Amino acid sequence: MTDIGDMTIRIGNGYDIHQLVPQRPLILGGVTIPHDRGLLGHSDADVLTHAIMDAMLGALSLGDIGRYFPPSEPQWAGANSLDLLAQVGQLIQQQGWRVGNLDTVIVAERPKLKPHIETMRSHLATVLHLQVNQVGIKATTNEGLGPVGRQEGIAAYAVALLWAIPR
Repeated sequence: MTDIGDMTIRIGNGYDIHQLVPQRPLILGGVTIPHDRGLLGHSDADVLTHAIMDAMLGALSLGDIGRYFPPSEPQWAGANSLDLLAQVGQLIQQQGWRVGNLDTVIVAERPKLKPHIETMRSHLATVLHLQVNQVGIKATTNEGLGPVGRQEGIAAYAVALLWAIPR
């Protein structure tokens, strides 16, 4: 824990990767993106939102999303990851913390994500009660390397800065 004046902060990072498969929607940051394949997972497999949740939980040493939304539980089948993010946001707030900002990277060869980034930022900010300028999203490719480069999957990285709510 780091104290800056009367502000206490924590930083967490998150990562997720899911396989691309036919006949699934591609959902990133709560946005359904036109593509010939989508991400395979127990929920909607939104790797961006999953990485953000892990970063937020990790900042407070609260484990990962599998602890709160295990894939072995039928109730999470097909779950909307933005709904899960809202629950993580409430948990963070109940612990006495709030999000200062998020910085994320989506790694995908295709489709081009730039046209969708502002909508993703808006959805994530709304769910977490943030300003859009508190949510950073970048998109890059893996230059043809590894499973992401071979278009077998999409990965996302996230960093979350949390600060203690003054009491």
